[in-house]
Amino acid sequence: MITLALSKGRIFEETLPLLAAAGITVSEDPEKSRKLILPTNRADVRVVLVRATDVPTYVQYGGADLGVAGKDILLEHGGEGLYQPLDLNIAKCRLSVAVRDDFDYAAAVKQGSRIRVATKYTTMARQHFADKGVHVDLIKLYGSMELAPLTGLADAIVDLVSTGSTLKANHLVEVEHIMDISSRLVVNQAALKLKRDVLRPLIDAFAAARPQP
Repeated sequence: MITLALSKGRIFEETLPLLAAAGITVSEDPEKSRKLILPTNRADVRVVLVRATDVPTYVQYGGADLGVAGKDILLEHGGEGLYQPLDLNIAKCRLSVAVRDDFDYAAAVKQGSRIRVATKYTTMARQHFADKGVHVDLIKLYGSMELAPLTGLADAIVDLVSTGSTLKANHLVEVEHIMDISSRLVVNQAALKLKRDVLRPLIDAFAAARPQP
């Protein structure tokens, strides 16, 4: 049995064409089903639905043989014990710094004063500001990041941005682009050895079908 870990939403939807290229179709719609383990048209392949942040952990410890996770998640997780053969070029977005549209970010950073930054990406945020020589107090949040500058909780946020429309609707602006993000295929290293004959054709099919950068 091959177990593929996916998260609901954009990653799931954009992985479906890659699975189809490998001759695999998921038998149920995760938005309509209450099941957390979904069968496919192949008796030896199943999909498990987990939180996006948990995909690397499931793959690392063998709860899944392979999975699809964003680069952001992998960098925060550390990626230990994971084979990352492919950038799938799906679920693209960017990690950025954003502030209220009336906040003078350049001046705040230039003065060398400490700024408060809300994010769930504390590892990457800490590294980014350390590289710039900017002192920050990091506040870990898990949702509604845009609220932090609006309520005075933080001066800035570090978050994923896709179209930028949510920022604009909340009177926030991007002030720094940290990195481009896309989703990667991750594989359990032991599974790659033990199930190589089944996993390798799947990886090759994903490689051939993924969108071009």
